[in-house]
Amino acid sequence: MQEILKAILLGVVQGLTEFLPISSTAHLRIIPSFFGWGDVGASYTAVIQVGTMIAIILYFRRDLMNMTTSMFRSIKTKDYSSKDTKLLLMIILGTIPIVIAGFLLKDIIRNEFRNMYIVAASLIFFSIILMIADRFTKKKYDINSIGFKDGIIIGIFQAMALIPGASRSGSTISGAFFRNMTREDAARFSFLLSIPAVLLSGVYELFSQRGTLLSGESAVLSLIIATVVSGVIGYWSIWFLLSYIKKHSMMLFVIYRIIFGALIIILLATDIIHN
Repeated sequence: MQEILKAILLGVVQGLTEFLPISSTAHLRIIPSFFGWGDVGASYTAVIQVGTMIAIILYFRRDLMNMTTSMFRSIKTKDYSSKDTKLLLMIILGTIPIVIAGFLLKDIIRNEFRNMYIVAASLIFFSIILMIADRFTKKKYDINSIGFKDGIIIGIFQAMALIPGASRSGSTISGAFFRNMTREDAARFSFLLSIPAVLLSGVYELFSQRGTLLSGESAVLSLIIATVVSGVIGYWSIWFLLSYIKKHSMMLFVIYRIIFGALIIILLATDIIHN
């Protein structure tokens, strides 16, 4: 029963924090420490993220279907001018930086990067980047007005989220703001861009760490429950952020990240939680 409750809690945390720009990895690294569970690990985190990716696929199913259909049509006609084809190509190009960085840094990501002082510093530092991007950019272009260069640059920002605490959605939305995308379309592109990266990461970690992750029925059940719960909660989180960002700035998340990061440092310094 305890393992089931633990899986449900981790799934709720993942679903709530994956799409909000507050870093799901940071929360999945810190919150278990309060219960004395220790670090659940980068591999476990990567696998249950698949649940939230399924939520994105369901939420944006029409967009994904349109892009796929348009790409096949473009290949057949050799005409790649369609806005849906261009969007899919930008997502593919934007995924390349995180795939390369993830492969080169995979061992560091699983170990050194999960130091809680790094997580705390990353929460604070990238919150400042998000604040600058939010306050000092024009936000005049919609998702159909940006080009391949924009996709690559935003993809580089997404790769920064390999540092726990940076937040994948926060980094990519910051990158989109710096390319002057509107608030709603910056969030939308961030969600769409996450699909291949997180699915590839989850499948890779499940395969490469299958001996540890799937060691016994309780471990398998825990993964399944956490993944399903994260998907259900994640679907609501997508709706919430897209609705919120239309009328509000990112300052609520910036303030939360700074407070959370400072709190982690205080708790570590006072030995209430341990690295």
